[in-house]
Amino acid sequence: SGSSNYDKGASLIKKAKKLEKKDKIEKANKRYKKAFEYLIKSNKETPNQPDTLNYLGYASRKLGNFEVAEKYYLEGLKIKPDHKGINEYLGELYIKTNRIDLAKQRLEVLKACNCEEYDELKELIDNN
Repeated sequence: SGSSNYDKGASLIKKAKKLEKKDKIEKANKRYKKAFEYLIKSNKETPNQPDTLNYLGYASRKLGNFEVAEKYYLEGLKIKPDHKGINEYLGELYIKTNRIDLAKQRLEVLKACNCEEYDELKELIDNN
């Protein structure tokens, strides 16, 4: 069998991120939309996977669907409260939606991880 729906979704998100860095926003968004479709399928097949929920949140956020994104992120955190990606990205979403206090709570969770997710979120909070 070919790669799973999760793998397809994850790989499209990585491609979309690269396109976004090059300012090819429309092309990136097409891939985020496609990734979202694969990840929805993956989430139906094997629900409650924090990584899937993280990417569903990520794709939604990139497409401007903040409420949907937040829902997926929070679902993921219920299952794995210390998930580094979700904590960082949810923090970013909170900054974008002017809820710095909530972003700082996510940063607090990442404090002990000694990871780039902490550094990146901290920088965004400091610069806000």
